[in-house]
Amino acid sequence: MSSEAVSDKTTSAHSAELLMEKVQIKRKADFAGNNPKKICTKEARRGLDVSALEETEYYFEDYLRKVYPYYFTYTTFCKGRWVGKSLIKVFSQEFRAHSKEEYEKSIAGGNIKVNGKPVTVDYIFKGHDRVTNKVHRHEIAVAAAPIKIIHNNDDFIVVDKPPSIPVHPCGRYRHNCLLFILAKDHGLKELYSVHRLDRLTSGLLVFTKNIKKSQEINEQIRERKVNKEYVCRVIGNFPDGIVQCKEPLEIISPKMGISIVSPDGKDCETIFEKLSFNGTSSVVKCKPLTGRMHQIRVHLQYLGYPIINDPIYNHEHVFGPLKGKNGEIGKSRDQLLEDLLKAHSLQKWLIEDGPLSQDFESKTPIIDDPENKISLNALEYYIKSDGYDKLATKYVKNPEKFIIEDSCDLCHQKYMDPQPKDLIMFLHALKYQGDGWEFESPLPAWAKDDWKDKET
Repeated sequence: MSSEAVSDKTTSAHSAELLMEKVQIKRKADFAGNNPKKICTKEARRGLDVSALEETEYYFEDYLRKVYPYYFTYTTFCKGRWVGKSLIKVFSQEFRAHSKEEYEKSIAGGNIKVNGKPVTVDYIFKGHDRVTNKVHRHEIAVAAAPIKIIHNNDDFIVVDKPPSIPVHPCGRYRHNCLLFILAKDHGLKELYSVHRLDRLTSGLLVFTKNIKKSQEINEQIRERKVNKEYVCRVIGNFPDGIVQCKEPLEIISPKMGISIVSPDGKDCETIFEKLSFNGTSSVVKCKPLTGRMHQIRVHLQYLGYPIINDPIYNHEHVFGPLKGKNGEIGKSRDQLLEDLLKAHSLQKWLIEDGPLSQDFESKTPIIDDPENKISLNALEYYIKSDGYDKLATKYVKNPEKFIIEDSCDLCHQKYMDPQPKDLIMFLHALKYQGDGWEFESPLPAWAKDDWKDKET
């Protein structure tokens, strides 16, 4: 498993998911609209069928790949703890992506059913009840970047993953994930995962075309026989020479996916080496020898050189004036998590509440600030690559394909699209090498020696 091998699992409601997307908060599977594990497992391992691929289509707008809203039905069975409880109590307590009032409306409208039949909010769960929830899905936009295939033979498909795109269906990403994009744009409908990358992490991603090869590579990874190299850009002048960090890491919130250095954590080791310094930031090669969640990012934070645009571990308000250097946070874990949520307020994302219209998908205002301009320059490495013009011609926006659902709260609201700075983090999977195989991706633009952190 890669050191950054954690898929994003964001919340279902568009407002909540925008927050979770910003801080890459993990969520448990939630058939109410969050992350159906059965779907992720089936699609990642057994391929995508035609019906799944035809649920909706893409369109390109500005620098973003978007998905037309569509209907989808989640299914689950009654948990033991639900027996004897009312339908509305279970939904309002366990599935908090929507308000109690919204679930009451869905039940009354027949979108939530038990054993295939409409019920009332007071329905009492019995063992083996089957619950379905028909939702109107709105997906978050990702970078409108072609997927570069680095290597393709009988055993492997190796790609250079653009930032902003999750690997598997999860949270508010289904069609806007790498597996669906590869199936739709390249006809690759059955791939087996070897490792994963965080949504914001770019670079080398290895798939196999058969289960035997997948098991073989995964065994090498479990036995730590796979060498991995990443590059990143960090704040300040990173020390010369080899820097080794062996601080143990602990996941302090599995749901939120946040790790910290802790004596109670699991063993963890990363080797760093500075490649260049441009006067304000350094490009650093990273070799994770273990595979802990956010290992590279947390170890860099501990050393005092966080990744310059890391939305979590380079945040002064959350981690204090030293930004977590030497593991110093100065607050309780609960307070840390609370501050992290507050730091990424949803208010700036919501443009307005209003009547239904065909224009509920907002345009993307490019805010005239240096961080957005630098991020957009970095994204152009992917967006302006070979194949973009063909895709942009294929995926032209068609207002007639928008489905407006009266009962969908998201159809009543306008949200700002992700800005360039929300779509990229300067961490890139550069090289993977195992027994009898080796792959390497090109350096992204931001990792070049002459890259400037500020517009000149």
